[in-house]
Amino acid sequence: MREFTADLHIHTCLSPCGDLDMTPKRIMKRAAELGLDIIAIADHNSAENLEVAAETARAVGICFIPAMEMTSREEAHILGLFETVQDALRMQEAIYEALLPGENDERLWGEQVVVNARDEVLGFNSKLLIGATRLSLNEIIQKIHSLGGLAVASHIDRGSFSIISQLGFIPPDMEFDAFEIINRNNKPAGFEDACYLTNSDAHRLEDIGKRTNRFFMGAPSFSELKLALRAEGGRVVLN
Repeated sequence: MREFTADLHIHTCLSPCGDLDMTPKRIMKRAAELGLDIIAIADHNSAENLEVAAETARAVGICFIPAMEMTSREEAHILGLFETVQDALRMQEAIYEALLPGENDERLWGEQVVVNARDEVLGFNSKLLIGATRLSLNEIIQKIHSLGGLAVASHIDRGSFSIISQLGFIPPDMEFDAFEIINRNNKPAGFEDACYLTNSDAHRLEDIGKRTNRFFMGAPSFSELKLALRAEGGRVVLN
């Protein structure tokens, strides 16, 4: 059992708001330079760069957590963390079926680039990834859990696209595994004892690792991370 450092919310160039420099290869190189033990790639409403992210993570020896940041019909963001890329791709199927109609306008939102491990462009995703889905918050949470994943309410203290900004409160019946927060002094009343994460939500290389989490657990892995979020078996979130 020892301490591990993780940044569990990083976007690649597939996210329309992500810099084109945010390729999985460059992200992993930067994470290795920073000494991060665990990172999660979480693009908006898509998992198409996760397989190459897993490949490049293995090359530098970083534990990689497949993830997605999904937008509910309430226009709130939910971070889903998964054990395998295949689980994330199953989540992607549900999200793609529920995306609102329309195509990405690169002039307005930016390019949505799919790349390989050599930073070569494989194609451009034309779906409206910046938009919302027809799935409610609870439906997304339930789907994440059905795939064995962890559901995290994204950046709850942000003034847009968070559960609090959209609903004004956190419904007590929503079974989040953790809340992501930018400033730990902003914990909402009634949820002071919940599990909180602090991630970079990086869209640029220089932002990776600006906010991180410290975990005390047996190994850098999804199964250990799940125990830490639940404070089971001596595993805990330290920060």
